[in-house]
Amino acid sequence: MARILIVDDSIVSRTNLKNILADARHEVVGEAVDGEDGVAKFLSLRPDMVTMDITMPKLNGIECLKRILGHDPEARVMMISALGQGAKILEAIDSGARHYVTKPFEPDKVIEAVTEVLGD
Repeated sequence: MARILIVDDSIVSRTNLKNILADARHEVVGEAVDGEDGVAKFLSLRPDMVTMDITMPKLNGIECLKRILGHDPEARVMMISALGQGAKILEAIDSGARHYVTKPFEPDKVIEAVTEVLGD
């Protein structure tokens, strides 16, 4: 299956995503706690896909997405956002995100989105 990097400042969200992805037989190759950490880990780990929170300290998810795509225009990034962040989700999609899931997320929706992104 896929090698996935999780970028989220919430340990609860990272743990939930990690469990969902592991149950679907994906390998979580790394976790990042903010956007700066996310870019660094993307460059060192070269995952097949990234799940990216939008609201994070130091560097938000949209800016992190843009930096990752600047290094690798083919990078597969799926955004994770809180309900009610519609404008931010649209900005992320316009900036190159391949999909999004809203928090609180349901395991089947996460796997469905991951499968779609990996199929691109």
